Amino acid sequence: MATVRCLTIGMQRAAPALAAQHGLAAKWSSLRPLCSALPSLRAAAAAGSQSARSSQQQQEQQPRPPLPRLQRRQAFRTQAAPASAAATTADNGASAASATQDRKAGSARIGEAGGKGLVDVNPPRGTRDFFPEDKRLQNWLFGEFAEVSRLFGFEQVDFPVLESEELYVRKAGEEITDQLYNFEDKGGRRVALRPELTPSLARLALQRGKGLALPAKWFSIGQCWRYERATRGRRREHYQWNMDIIGVAGVEAEAELLAAIVTFFCRLGLTSADVGLKVSSRKVLQAVLARFGVADEAFGPVCVVVDKMEKIPRDKVVEELQKLGVAADAIEGILQALALRSVEQLEALLGPECAAVADLRTLYDLAAAYGYADWLVFDASVVRGLAYYTGVVFEGFDRAGQLRAICGGGRYDRLLGTFGGEDQPCAGFGFGDAVIVELLKDKKLLPEIKHQVDDLVMPQDESLRAQATAVAQRLRSAGRRVDLVLEPKRLKWAFKQAERCNAARLVLVAPDEWSRGMVRVKDLAKREEADVPVEELA
Repeated sequence: MATVRCLTIGMQRAAPALAAQHGLAAKWSSLRPLCSALPSLRAAAAAGSQSARSSQQQQEQQPRPPLPRLQRRQAFRTQAAPASAAATTADNGASAASATQDRKAGSARIGEAGGKGLVDVNPPRGTRDFFPEDKRLQNWLFGEFAEVSRLFGFEQVDFPVLESEELYVRKAGEEITDQLYNFEDKGGRRVALRPELTPSLARLALQRGKGLALPAKWFSIGQCWRYERATRGRRREHYQWNMDIIGVAGVEAEAELLAAIVTFFCRLGLTSADVGLKVSSRKVLQAVLARFGVADEAFGPVCVVVDKMEKIPRDKVVEELQKLGVAADAIEGILQALALRSVEQLEALLGPECAAVADLRTLYDLAAAYGYADWLVFDASVVRGLAYYTGVVFEGFDRAGQLRAICGGGRYDRLLGTFGGEDQPCAGFGFGDAVIVELLKDKKLLPEIKHQVDDLVMPQDESLRAQATAVAQRLRSAGRRVDLVLEPKRLKWAFKQAERCNAARLVLVAPDEWSRGMVRVKDLAKREEADVPVEELA
């Protein structure tokens, strides 16, 4: 604008003199209108510039419409990136480390142009959100857990997610010890998010002490936390169903627990062709180690190594056993014994008087009586990774071999003693929610559970808002699930909403009907409607 102003003034002042000097006075008369018009052009240019600035300010102040979810994520990632590309190029390593740290901390940088940045909408790695459709599925699954437990006469217990760290820190080299979410609280106490439920159950049993009526049959459904690599069917948080029997020394307890697991599978539509239950006993490994003179204190660490046999190569198993001081002939004997795949082979190796053989024989006889013998698969390599197991152990697996263990458990007669209490015979299992859902997806057995209400109640005039509210409460008191329309809506919207929530009936509170003490009830399945007295509404 300054340039335009200078040109205008200069031309107005200098043009007449220059024209006279060069004998162009006649031509100057034809240029005079152009110079006279320059102030008007200057004003128009100024107005245009001001208009452009005003339009830009209005656009900046106008709220932006919400972005779709994918674009929001992309916008967040863009805002979270380093502000200066040049700075990133100059110090790429430091910027990458900073970005990694930001992601680990869950931080979100604020974009300079946008003002406020969108926080990361994803849950922490290895954890899950549950939208309504996910929660409906979870409630269904937990309902099956609970119903099977009740069919077998079990009572439900629960415990805090946050427990004392000492419940889980043992000396057997367990993998679970390294996976704890543990920390010191503000009172200086060492605590941990529970990685499993069995130690908490043991703590409850010790609380009751001599007052605990035996046998105690308890079940629980709770969230567990382990810091491990997230894969299919394995997360850093999961929910687990436990069933435990305290006070029964014989394998009858294990047989009952396995029957509960099979009952659960059958209720979900799974068969023995889909799922198997590997069974063995830790007494098998004890007998083999005793035969080769391996010290008793090596038993726990050896179990931890053997539990990894399906995850690491044979050479690595041999190497880890050598590090524990196990002799070469003992290692060979262990590997041969763990390769056995029938109780008959086990009996030939250890003899019929071996406690492990006797327990497994009894277990198979009971399984035949229950009717689930075809689900059982003897596998001597099953020892379970937790140190507290002492006898029969078992694992559920998918026969297609696509997933990790579905569930697992066994006998743990000495767990209470490790916590300073009096030992009691115990057996139980843990059954996670993640793997079974993956299996049901693969088998196309996962149910589609829709949101559903019995009635959708709507006032057709806002003057009847209070009356519609009273009608909704009347129906709820009668045990019906009712969705009350909370704001003015058209009838067309009400029908669509009824379809979305799978309502069985649409109850309309309209002026004419209400004046006669009636409401209009539309049966959406039968496509019938009738006026019903309010007193008879149910």
